[in-house]
Amino acid sequence: MAEAAPDPEVQPGDVGDDEETPGYKAPKQVDLETLQNLDADDESLVKYKQALLGNAGELPKDKTGPNVVVEKFCILSKDREKKDIDLTGDLTKLKSNPVVIKEGTEFKIEIQFKVNYEIVAGLKYMHAIYRKGIRVDKSGYMVGSYGPKPEVQTWSTPYEEAPKGILGRGHYTLKSRFTDDDKNDILSWEWSFDIKKDWE
Repeated sequence: MAEAAPDPEVQPGDVGDDEETPGYKAPKQVDLETLQNLDADDESLVKYKQALLGNAGELPKDKTGPNVVVEKFCILSKDREKKDIDLTGDLTKLKSNPVVIKEGTEFKIEIQFKVNYEIVAGLKYMHAIYRKGIRVDKSGYMVGSYGPKPEVQTWSTPYEEAPKGILGRGHYTLKSRFTDDDKNDILSWEWSFDIKKDWE
């Protein structure tokens, strides 16, 4: 049996680097203090900003660290406990420790992240899926804009059905990327999953 070709290195466009949403224009970045003071006499805007920003008084004053930190991603299925994968440690180990997903099951990916001190606009999550070195799928999702909060915030993809049957079962590698409107690479990581007849 011929050995499978290694997965290629991430190239521009592999996980959405060159994609734009038609008709979408990134908003001008405004710092948190300026935003809080805008339209103070407009009750509906004040309520909207409170919902977006939460308790900004508890946010860190030191702005030397990253504004957005992706802490973990999770695999959720309707018939299985949530599987958490830590993204704050050594990311190089993720690819060699595949997540097992039962064939034909519905599952989704949840991203957990923190926004530390400024509003972040146009967060996007993208991934490319490879099998035996060949890209078989590519997806991009608009996550949205989020205000800073002391607690972890979450977002998830829609549910989708895992491949099934003898052709669908096997090992898959994913290249995932989390970015914002300014195309900052907030976090990129590689991981893998195995489609099997059952969860074990």
